[in-house]
Amino acid sequence: MTEQSATHRNPSRDGVVAAARAIAEILPPTPLLPVEIGGVTVHVKAENLQPIGAFKIRGGWWRLVNLSEQERAAGVVAVSSGNHAQGVAWAARRLGIAATIVMPHDAPQVKLDNTRALGAEVVPYQRPGEDRDEVAAGLIAENGGTLVHAFGDPWVIEGQGSAGIEIAAQLGREPSRIVACCGGGGLSAGLALACPASAIHLVEPEGWDMVGQAISQGRLVSVADPAPATICDALQPNVTKRINLDLLRGRAEPGVTVSDDEVRDAQRWAFANMRLVIEPGGAAALAAALAGKVPLDEGSVIMVTGGNADPAAFAATIAGEACATRV
Repeated sequence: MTEQSATHRNPSRDGVVAAARAIAEILPPTPLLPVEIGGVTVHVKAENLQPIGAFKIRGGWWRLVNLSEQERAAGVVAVSSGNHAQGVAWAARRLGIAATIVMPHDAPQVKLDNTRALGAEVVPYQRPGEDRDEVAAGLIAENGGTLVHAFGDPWVIEGQGSAGIEIAAQLGREPSRIVACCGGGGLSAGLALACPASAIHLVEPEGWDMVGQAISQGRLVSVADPAPATICDALQPNVTKRINLDLLRGRAEPGVTVSDDEVRDAQRWAFANMRLVIEPGGAAALAAALAGKVPLDEGSVIMVTGGNADPAAFAATIAGEACATRV
């Protein structure tokens, strides 16, 4: 177990490969499903079928198994709208580590309930209004513990990248391109390390393209104030981290954005064509592919990253009804 501080460690491809080995010991590979889009057969990586319903289980597990015994005893703190929360909580319960998760007060109820059911303590914060990182820092200052950042932690980045190692093994080669839903950039950065020969396409919600803008401008960019509304609750970090930007500059293709309507179309398409339940944030990459916003060839893989959909909102989407509330 390493005791290096997350601020003094750079993620590496060797770390991604090690994470993939560790994750393969406890979880089976998620399916790589062939689908036809625009006359081209591509593959969809169904991370919504993970035990917690999202890819975040990868980074949560790899981070927590790398804690020292002293760090495990002190517990962990994370900030999340719900999927990272469940990934950390799942790993913490399995490893016997206390977990406290700072979550937005308006997170989907299914994510709040699932996180608590996994044994984590949930501390709500107001969104907008409060800085979740400040809330987490206050908890650590008061009670101790290790911060497990949702996307800016080197071990978390490596853990998320394990999906790329898995994809290459399933295909028998690295994909030509990977289209990935993007919030803070942890998954995209991990995939860039895992598959150095693959083009990485970032897909973010309209008005929340903080990673795409940061790559274009070469600096960290914060979301507008007031922040725009989006149904993609899982893709709403206010700003990425320098570690993510450094890994993605020169590797990621120009980012694209998708609208709420395009995301809903993707949810309906996945349900009708793949029998998959996908939450809005988990459908962003598929939305871009279906809308023709990213190039596709037969070596392309589209990441479907989460399936923790609010039941009522998902039912309304499948029925073709717009839902004005954040889901």
